[in-house]
Amino acid sequence: MSRPFLSPRNDLVFKLLFGDAKDTGPLTDFLQAALDLPSDDYLNIVLVDPHLNGEGINDKRGILDIKAKTATGKMVDIEIQIAEQPQMRERIVFYLSRLITEQIGRGENYRKIERSICILITYYVQIPENGCYHNCYRLHDPRTGSEFTDLVEVNTLELPKLPHNTDGSALWSWLKFMGSREEEELKMLAEKNPQIGKAVARLQELSEDERIRLLAESREKMEWDNAARIQAAKEKGLEEGLLSVARTALKKNLPIEEIMALTGLSKEKIQSLAH
Repeated sequence: MSRPFLSPRNDLVFKLLFGDAKDTGPLTDFLQAALDLPSDDYLNIVLVDPHLNGEGINDKRGILDIKAKTATGKMVDIEIQIAEQPQMRERIVFYLSRLITEQIGRGENYRKIERSICILITYYVQIPENGCYHNCYRLHDPRTGSEFTDLVEVNTLELPKLPHNTDGSALWSWLKFMGSREEEELKMLAEKNPQIGKAVARLQELSEDERIRLLAESREKMEWDNAARIQAAKEKGLEEGLLSVARTALKKNLPIEEIMALTGLSKEKIQSLAH
């Protein structure tokens, strides 16, 4: 009996699916769907670091983003995030800086710098400013729209914004694949795109591997534990702030009913602050 499919949203599973140096077909097809680059770029996609960092996939410190170089030298870094992380936009800027500085050594000509691209795939809403599931950012003047340079680029792909029905794009199919673990749905996607078919077959192999399954579950638990700690810290900070507001309101002799409406705290909690 076959095991339930692992989820491609797991960063370890994602790395093993798209970080295969022996067959970069699925990765190439995904990049073609996500990026607007000349066709020549996709003739030879090379994984810069095809191996998992650290001591191996058992190492929880392993860096599981995917770094690739296009045929013309453009650098692409792909990261997947299950839960919201603090300062994610700042982290992406750091990743871009790293991609750029790694291209040249001291005294080398700046003309050697090729475009550096970050792709961030999230299972939460990263860009609340609009409803687009794919956003692309570069350096430009917001007043005139003129572009300063295309050497840096950030692409955000947000699964919660993906329409239920296809929009006819290959990117929709890839993101649908990344958000699914239902066998029938995966098979339907595989029938429409041979490269997604390869990814589905690889996913099935990984799902049958007991060691990979245990490691993937461990990675996922670690991610959710981190997210829970962040949320707990936020909630603690919020509660402390509300208590501070209630104390100030009590000192100003505001009615308890008004303080309840202002803070959302219970009557008993507010009354306990007065003693």
